[in-house]
Amino acid sequence: MSTAHVLLGLLTPQALHGYELKHAHDQRMPGAKPLPFGQVYATLKRLVRDELAVEVRHDREGGPDRTAFGVTERGRQELDEWLATVEPPAPHLSSMLLAKVVITLLVADENTARHHLAAQRAAHLARMRELTAIKIETHTALADVLAADLLIAHLDADLRWMQNVLDRVTELRLEVHQ
Repeated sequence: MSTAHVLLGLLTPQALHGYELKHAHDQRMPGAKPLPFGQVYATLKRLVRDELAVEVRHDREGGPDRTAFGVTERGRQELDEWLATVEPPAPHLSSMLLAKVVITLLVADENTARHHLAAQRAAHLARMRELTAIKIETHTALADVLAADLLIAHLDADLRWMQNVLDRVTELRLEVHQ
């Protein structure tokens, strides 16, 4: 994810202070890693330097000066280009789940491997239930629903993969131990 582009997108509808921008990110990107304030301000500084954003006003509301930032025409063009660029599918797996399954098959007996997979499946199913509950709440924000949908799809793919592993544990252990 390009933090600079995400911040440009969040600034496009209206100018925001760094503090507001951080909270807009965390609200609009539910499930994503929260953005540290330091990263917001460092990114804003680069956006201004590169003429993609500009200071639009300075406010003082009973505290320190706050600078609101807006997107320049050049910033909007950059954002449009980024949005139109297709993201390539990830070239490599980086899954702790895969690593644990492979290592379990290397070091544990078949029953232990099945037990670990069953426990992981139970955790995935519990998380899917939590996400489904979020989706059916009456005042759930659209961003939260979209994030829940994406997470559910990933969990579902993991569950299907784990079932495939469970169906082949004996065969996989034999292959690993040859």
